Amino acid sequence: MATYSIVFKKAAEKDLAAVNLRDRQRIGAAIDQLAATPRPHGCEKLSGPESLWRIRIGDFRVIYQIEDHTVTVTVIRIGNRRDVYRRR
Repeated sequence: MATYSIVFKKAAEKDLAAVNLRDRQRIGAAIDQLAATPRPHGCEKLSGPESLWRIRIGDFRVIYQIEDHTVTVTVIRIGNRRDVYRRR
């Protein structure tokens, strides 16, 4: 099984920088695990035209896209569950 490379969108980098240090470490560890298993237990495919997935880390959500043909996981958004699904 191939290891996926993790790519962050600019918005996701800003989202992660805005989170406090303890939560940032937990979120970072969960994102690192996506490289080995991009569809971990508890992940959910989001409805809509794009093939987006989400994982939960406490009150935070990580929205990402899996590209199997290029073996890449692109992190789109990171945020609190009440805000992360809203369009910017």
